[in-house]
Amino acid sequence: MKFLPYIQHYLRLIKFTHTIFAMPFALIGFSLGIQDQLGSTNPSLLGWGWTLFWVILCMVFARSAAMGFNRYLDRNIDALNPRTASREIPAGVIGAGQALRFVILNALLFMTSAWMINRLCFYLSPVALAVILGYSYTKRFTALCHLVLGVGLSLSVIGAYLAVTGRFELLPMIFSVAVFTWVAGFDILYALQDESFDREQRLRSIPAWLGTRRSLRVSSALHFFTIAALFFAGIWADFGYLYWIGALLFSGLLIYQHALVSAIDLSRINLAFMTANGLASVAFSIFVILEIFIHP
Repeated sequence: MKFLPYIQHYLRLIKFTHTIFAMPFALIGFSLGIQDQLGSTNPSLLGWGWTLFWVILCMVFARSAAMGFNRYLDRNIDALNPRTASREIPAGVIGAGQALRFVILNALLFMTSAWMINRLCFYLSPVALAVILGYSYTKRFTALCHLVLGVGLSLSVIGAYLAVTGRFELLPMIFSVAVFTWVAGFDILYALQDESFDREQRLRSIPAWLGTRRSLRVSSALHFFTIAALFFAGIWADFGYLYWIGALLFSGLLIYQHALVSAIDLSRINLAFMTANGLASVAFSIFVILEIFIHP
């Protein structure tokens, strides 16, 4: 029990609860892979169970490495920002060296888990790490950093599908596009909190570049493409009513989060960021997975 507070510090460091954003889409990719395999191989529930186990570990280790590295790299910036000064590294709860070792450990565990899935996933794991770790540098030189974050999380769908099938297909890629635009859009909303600070520190972000009103329009446009991608996926795969219920719920929650945030009232950004997006991700994945296995 004496290690519990220590573990809690690291869970807060990586905002473990935010795993709820990408994990449901990884499960969609995994389920699509099983659906495709059912028509070509004899089912192996035990084998798929182990694959799911390693996929979940890959998600946890990759995200832990990415978040830990972001906190390590931004520790001096976070110390200057009143909103982030209480984070674990600037507050002295976790040392910078400890955080870096945590990142290295999780990166190695991620690659090991990918090796346990199949060789293709292992060979692509350094590419995934380059994207999700490289994101932490992007705010220093490009306002398009939100798009890089979107790319990083979008890999969850393709990666989970590859874990089951070992090949690329169009449908998981369409879902990855939806994740890409969804994440980039809500990250722009979240970054509105630091618009003035980013300008003062010469950091790059869409809000610091375009201002609040135009950033809201960019976020809305990205989420329009998210909805379009989900509808295209439903039509392409000829999904039934369960999928469309999930797609409509997801779309409604995206619209709702934009109703929560305006240029003159940013007080509900955290509600839009965490609650609306978390509910959207979980609800959508439940209906899609039900659609895949109930109406294959």
